[in-house]
Amino acid sequence: MENIEKKNKHRKKSSTADIAFTVFNSIFMILFVVITLYPVINTLAISLNDGTDALKGGIYLLPRKFTFKNYTTVLQKNNLITGAFITVARTIIGTVTALVMNAILAFIVSRPRFMFRKQLSLFWVITMYVNGGLIPTFILFKNLGLTNSFWVYIVPGMISAFNMLVIRTYMNGLPDSLVESAQLDGAGYTTIFIKIISPLCKPVYATVALFVAVGQWNSWFDAMLYNRMSGEYTTLQYELMKLLSSVTSTGATAETMKNAVGAVTPASVRAAATIITMLPIICIYPFLQKYFVTGLTLGGVKE
Repeated sequence: MENIEKKNKHRKKSSTADIAFTVFNSIFMILFVVITLYPVINTLAISLNDGTDALKGGIYLLPRKFTFKNYTTVLQKNNLITGAFITVARTIIGTVTALVMNAILAFIVSRPRFMFRKQLSLFWVITMYVNGGLIPTFILFKNLGLTNSFWVYIVPGMISAFNMLVIRTYMNGLPDSLVESAQLDGAGYTTIFIKIISPLCKPVYATVALFVAVGQWNSWFDAMLYNRMSGEYTTLQYELMKLLSSVTSTGATAETMKNAVGAVTPASVRAAATIITMLPIICIYPFLQKYFVTGLTLGGVKE
């Protein structure tokens, strides 16, 4: 009887502790979600609110005076359509080429029979912390004929030491018996890479693709450095950056903005540009989230 009573007390204590943990964990996660989403929702509310009315403050989750004028102001910017086309093109082409090149290189380095694999890996790690600097890089790209061209967005990003090492680490975690059995059946390295290794690397491929796509989509500094004088190769982010710089420059008061482009302010235009910038990535991320999490966990752990 005493043992039964002790077991019942222990169960009650365990159930109480479990309930308390569940409650506190749920409260913490709800607060975390609210803290994470509030800046985005607040920015969206400001972007959909009248600019002069937004100066009064008090806008949190919903716009007070609904309007699309902030977005029309941003979308009427010169070269914005051209910049959007170039940005989409560089994101798609840059992501595909970077993923293919890094995957091939990672497969080569992950092979046990490849000579100097450790030395090359160390060399690539060093390049992540040491580079030639801005001016030598600009001179190199100019001598290679990459400046004032679309390919300056693609060629330099084809190989990334970080992305290659992430894919290589994932490949090292795959069973060697898969490759050995394929070799016994007469498969070459090309067949092994395409038909065996790559299908198993979909999670890490999706992770690296998301890394590259976000970087390509958000990049504007390379457009300013290498294609500043070529309007045909401008990017969406660079055009939005110039717009934000113009509306936040000294002397751009709310009244002058109102007279020039309607009832908008630097803050409202900035909010609209921010939403336009992040919207495509927000739409794509839910479809890649499963692979993104799996790729990070499996690619970083090796038994």
